[in-house]
Amino acid sequence: MLRPAHCVALLLACAAISGCAQGPASSATQADTVDTGTLIGEVGDPRNRARVHTELASAYFERGNMGVALEELHIAIAADPNYAQAYSVLGLVHMDLRENTVAQQYFERGLRLAPNDPDINNNYGWFLCQTGREDQSIAYFLAALKNPLYNAPARSYVNAGLCSMKQHKEREAIDYFERALRNSPDNLQALFNLASIQYQRGQLEAARGLIGRFNKLVEPTAESLWLALRIERKLGDKAAENTLAVQLRRRFQGSQEYEDLLKGKFK
Repeated sequence: MLRPAHCVALLLACAAISGCAQGPASSATQADTVDTGTLIGEVGDPRNRARVHTELASAYFERGNMGVALEELHIAIAADPNYAQAYSVLGLVHMDLRENTVAQQYFERGLRLAPNDPDINNNYGWFLCQTGREDQSIAYFLAALKNPLYNAPARSYVNAGLCSMKQHKEREAIDYFERALRNSPDNLQALFNLASIQYQRGQLEAARGLIGRFNKLVEPTAESLWLALRIERKLGDKAAENTLAVQLRRRFQGSQEYEDLLKGKFK
C-alpha cells in the first residue's frame, strides 16, 4: 500500500513531466505570432474563429499567461457561443486560478455541448480528481477512452492511474499505467509511477527496468535517480548504487533526495 505522502509526491511528477489535462493545440497557431490576441487578417466562419482563439488561449495558458488566455477565450465564445472546447479551456484556466466553482460550471457547459468529446471528458475527470472526487473522475477518463478518434489515450490512462493511487487502489493503478505503456511505450509518467509502485510492492526487477527506461529517455531527475538508487540498494548491486549516488550528488546536491541519501533514509 502506498503511503499518502508518497502518493502526493507521485502526483507532483505529473506536473513536472507533462500535462495531465489538455487544451486544443495547433502547430499553425503559436502565441509568438500575436501581440494583442487578435490575428491580423483573420477570416473564416464563426466556428473557425472560435477554434483559432481557443488554440491561442491554450498556448497562453500553457505559458502561464492567464489574463491573455481569458481574453482569447471570451473572443472565442463571442464568435461561437456553442464551441465546446472553449468552455473546456476556460475550466482549465479557472481550475489553475483555484476558482473551482466557476471551473466546474465551464466544464459542465462544455460537456453539455459535446458529451462525447474525449479532451473535455479527460479535463473534467482531472478536475474532479484534483478536487477530492477521485471516484467520480474515473468514469470521465473511461468516457474519453471510448472515443475511437481520441488521439491521446495514454493521457487518460495515466490520469486514471494517478487518481487510483490517491485512493490507494494499487491494482487498478498498475492496470491503468500498463495500459498507458501498451499505447505509448515511452510515456514518462507511466514509467515513473509504475516503477514506484513496483518498488513499493517488492517487484524490484520490474521496477529496475521501468526506471531505467525513464532515465534513458530523458535527463534523470532527482526523484528518478533516487528511486533507481534505492532499487539497486535492495537488489544488492553496490556498484550501480554508488554510481547513482555520485550522479545524485553531482546534479542535485540541494535536493531532498540527496538529503535523504546523506541521512540514510532509504524507504
